[in-house]
Amino acid sequence: MTTLRPRIELLTDGYKQKILQEAKDIIHTQGVMIENLEAQRLLQEEGVNHDDFKYFIPGDLVEKLLAHVPSEITLFDREEEETIHLSADNICFDPGSAAIFIQDLESGDIREALSTDFIKFSKIVDHLPNIEAQSTAIVYSDIPKDAQDWHRLYLALLNCSKPIVTGTFRVESFSIMKDLLAVTRTSEKKLAEKPLAIFDACPSPPLLWSNLTTQSVIDAAKCGIPSEFVSMPLAGSTAPITLIGCVTQHTAESLAGLVIAQLAKRNAPIIWGGSPAIFDMQNGTTPMGAIETMMINIADAQMGKFLNLPTHAYMSLSDSKVPDAQAGFEGGMGAVLAGLVGINMISGPGMLDFESTQSFEKLIIDNEIAGMVKRFVKGITNYGEPFAKDILKDYDANISLLSHPTTLKLFRKELYLPFSVDRRQIINRQTREFWKSEGETSARQRAREMARVLSNRPPRRSLDESLRKELDRIVNDHLG
Repeated sequence: MTTLRPRIELLTDGYKQKILQEAKDIIHTQGVMIENLEAQRLLQEEGVNHDDFKYFIPGDLVEKLLAHVPSEITLFDREEEETIHLSADNICFDPGSAAIFIQDLESGDIREALSTDFIKFSKIVDHLPNIEAQSTAIVYSDIPKDAQDWHRLYLALLNCSKPIVTGTFRVESFSIMKDLLAVTRTSEKKLAEKPLAIFDACPSPPLLWSNLTTQSVIDAAKCGIPSEFVSMPLAGSTAPITLIGCVTQHTAESLAGLVIAQLAKRNAPIIWGGSPAIFDMQNGTTPMGAIETMMINIADAQMGKFLNLPTHAYMSLSDSKVPDAQAGFEGGMGAVLAGLVGINMISGPGMLDFESTQSFEKLIIDNEIAGMVKRFVKGITNYGEPFAKDILKDYDANISLLSHPTTLKLFRKELYLPFSVDRRQIINRQTREFWKSEGETSARQRAREMARVLSNRPPRRSLDESLRKELDRIVNDHLG
């Protein structure tokens, strides 16, 4: 049995090699600004030249350390079951981080989020079959600011069993977040053996690794927790206007992060990711749904694959302010293109308005988009030859192929069956008459109702009471 998988590429191997070489030249001759003292010490111990906090990383050090980076990462859920394999062209989806607004499920208004919104969001993600990872997707305002990063991880662990994409807002938060994860696994050793979370690390363009971001990479490397580099060059503003120049800067920034992680600990797991964009010259915004932004992401991911690393991108989101047609075509195009490239972790389901807003309705709709993308990239399967002749010879005017043995055996493999909740689906394939009898609802209306139902359902897996008490203890100790 063979499968014909659809693919897309923008860069040839020759251009990948040129971009890689130029990126290495940039961090060697122009240097990278490193604010973190521990990273400075690690680089100095390797004999890396520097001018104040600008470090000139030689290409041979990059090549030496690149050989130590794992080419794949396996993530486990809260109950320690293998869930996600970040390798080759496998794809999975997570909602992305970290929106500061929520679209109210009842009124539709955009407002600051509360912890109750995040709890509802996490519960919904727990039930969506095509969103394999959760994320600390919303920054809510009803807890102290210095607790906003680790408290989101706490609520995520309580309300959803899927692996988590998260990150720190303060250097001091990492140890608290590590404790929450370690107690869930029962030990730091077990956490390293069966990773439950990914920590995003976002260098500041152009060519700056801040103290906070760098410390997160170092701390995660020491604990065996995967770091996901989210380089954010903005073409025409904080990066060259040319798409290929933007990709080259992204490569340079990510290579510097790779060096830091591997100096902290050899074989530290990292994900080659990003959230680049073009700068909109008319509106002064950062459109994540622009086709050029998607092209940069595609090329960035190709560079990660060229280096044999797990990949990530923000490519299933929209700049629309509501879940409308624009949200559908931008999110859908991004998801399909990401699938065709084989980006391992695709962030963005639910996101609107330049990554600032999460929408329950869009999250539900994006779950269907993700399911269709996964079916698409499975491609066309050859189950054996001849392809149709033996099936058709069994057909006559009195027999339907609906009951043919191959139909019964293979229809669940060949067809994407939309997600159902109480026999209701987002994708409408009913007759017009039936649709009218059901209330003539739009996809957005059906998504809103589905979100209400899922947010009130019990979790797929109940949380062990002793674990809950341990998580509560850690949180109470730090909230004071």
